[in-house]
Amino acid sequence: MDGAFVNRELSWLEFNRRVLEEAQDTSVPLLERVKFLAIFSANLDEFFMVRVARLKRRICAGDQTAGPDGLTPAETTSEVAARAHALVNAQHRYFLEEIRPLLGAEGVVLLRPEEAGEEQRRFLAEYFHRTLRPQLTPLAVDPGQPFPYLGNLSLCLVARIRARSGPWLSVIPIPSQGVPRFVALPGPIGRHAFMLLKDVLRLHLPALHDGDHVLSSHVIRITRDATLLTRGGPEDLLASIERGVHARRLGTAVRLQHDADLPREILTTLRAELMLSPEDVYESEGFTAFSDLFQLYAAVDLPRLKDREHPPRPVPAFERAADVWSAIRARDVLVHHPYHAFHAVTHFVREAAVDPAVRAIKMTLYRVSAASPIAHALRTAVENGKEVAVLVELQARFDEEANIRWARTLEEVGAHVVYGRAGFKTHGKACLVVRQDADGLRRYCHLATGNYNARTGGVYGDLGLFTSRDSFGEDLSALFDFLIGGTRPQAFHHLLLAPGDLREGLAARIRREADHARAGRPARIIAKMNSLVDRRLIEELYAASEAGVRIDLIVRGICCLRPEVPGLSSRIRVISIVDRYLEHARISYFENGGDAEYLLASADWMPRNLDRRVEIAFPVLDPDLKAQIGRILAIQLADTVKARRILSDGSSVRIEADGDASLRSQERLYEATGREGAPQDLSVSAR
Repeated sequence: MDGAFVNRELSWLEFNRRVLEEAQDTSVPLLERVKFLAIFSANLDEFFMVRVARLKRRICAGDQTAGPDGLTPAETTSEVAARAHALVNAQHRYFLEEIRPLLGAEGVVLLRPEEAGEEQRRFLAEYFHRTLRPQLTPLAVDPGQPFPYLGNLSLCLVARIRARSGPWLSVIPIPSQGVPRFVALPGPIGRHAFMLLKDVLRLHLPALHDGDHVLSSHVIRITRDATLLTRGGPEDLLASIERGVHARRLGTAVRLQHDADLPREILTTLRAELMLSPEDVYESEGFTAFSDLFQLYAAVDLPRLKDREHPPRPVPAFERAADVWSAIRARDVLVHHPYHAFHAVTHFVREAAVDPAVRAIKMTLYRVSAASPIAHALRTAVENGKEVAVLVELQARFDEEANIRWARTLEEVGAHVVYGRAGFKTHGKACLVVRQDADGLRRYCHLATGNYNARTGGVYGDLGLFTSRDSFGEDLSALFDFLIGGTRPQAFHHLLLAPGDLREGLAARIRREADHARAGRPARIIAKMNSLVDRRLIEELYAASEAGVRIDLIVRGICCLRPEVPGLSSRIRVISIVDRYLEHARISYFENGGDAEYLLASADWMPRNLDRRVEIAFPVLDPDLKAQIGRILAIQLADTVKARRILSDGSSVRIEADGDASLRSQERLYEATGREGAPQDLSVSAR
């Protein structure tokens, strides 16, 4: 299928362009636009640390293999650099020309050193000497000193110094721990004045260099390969991951950001030391680390410049019942975060930890926050004498250190902790509680599309299912026997497991829809996910489309499928929704000739999820819950405010309301998640 696939990396950059679009949208509250600028940059940081780094490793290894899109690693890297430069330049211009003046008009000002008043200068002098100076270590660069190591994503000042002994360079790493990047300054009531930490440091460079004359100073920022390399067998996986986390800080440089006025000779030195090409170098004007804008957003308490509050709703089934166990015994319960409070999940685990009737808790933990209430509850459960078995995935990228700390903590109190299966990440989300009810032992289950993480549970759009059905309980018991004991079950009642079953299970359902269409029966597919990359599943969707199946895809990020191409994907429509909450749920709907099937999953349709991760997909069986999910999908497909239509070349355009009132799906879902917990309008047939 020549020309049938969009390049993965370029599709991701197009997604991040949609994030930047939100920062440029004048209907978005001003400080939310600031936050989207930070999200855009944080996304780009990770993209360089992971994806660009991987491309560079392939090039260094001599890999000239073209991907499904026809581009080699070198060709992809060149195209990525061109597009990334254009996006970053647009971000800088927009911040300087639009956002910064608008902030100033609202009383939020970023002062340059020369703009500080006398009182503010006195404040900054004291701040420098008391708070900053003890943490600073200037590093000399001269022929007698090796070039200093510059940490990943750390801001540094490079200063040219003129001393009696001659000119020299000083590199000063700017602190990142315990010191705000935006230093709040004294000023009139109603005015929020800040100075960038780098500018505070610039203002006091002479004091840092014992009176030597500072000729100039310039900010630089290095991005390094963040690949986690582990060695050794599964018996020493924990130690191997710890070594890998430490070694990652020393990764190869993949990007250099610098002030636009950085002298050419310094830039030449940096490029040579870091072994970077011209396309790896990104100029910035006035501001370098845009991801630091998260701190500015948090520091300014102006609710009128932020999104209106969305207090999460309680889950009606749990509100009505005497306790969580009777609610789940009565019927399956569906929760939709962040519209429903994540408290429903933490409460489930906490109740299990303290309930005398609970005998055992088994669960998977992928991303664990530093103060995780769920991990705390598991520790309490062990202390209360319950059997606790936890699979802690140590290789959850950039959360390894928090996961290691909790793994050790749980081990120390007596929990049975395993670290995943060798060669695979365990990404599936499941919790099993075994309880002695009046009529015997019963298994209470929770399965989800998102992490057991209270912080992300407040900002990620995810679905979770609580059930006490015996068939689900048997499946989860078999699943944990596999994850913890290594015994792979012969078959599940409901679950599809990756690696092994999930890709084929999805492909079989897509082919079944094609058979229904050819036979004249109702046939439709709706699939929602973060990313669509897997070639096999894309080809199955193409075939189903041309067999007559109407297909709607909601893909937040990467989409390698080309929609609406005559003769290839004429019945496939793809949209992407970027809004205040991160769309994270994975949902698949198959009309199945009128006997509709709904699957929820932890996995995206990507080779890494289907081949190199342990993932879980599970059905929703309750007819009322199926209807709830159908309405969720219909509302999202009807979005005319935050949805973009993905075009056949991989680009995207905003969807405009066609004569009807506009619909913003996340707002509609919040408003419609009423006392019964589900949106009450629209149907799954909405186009």
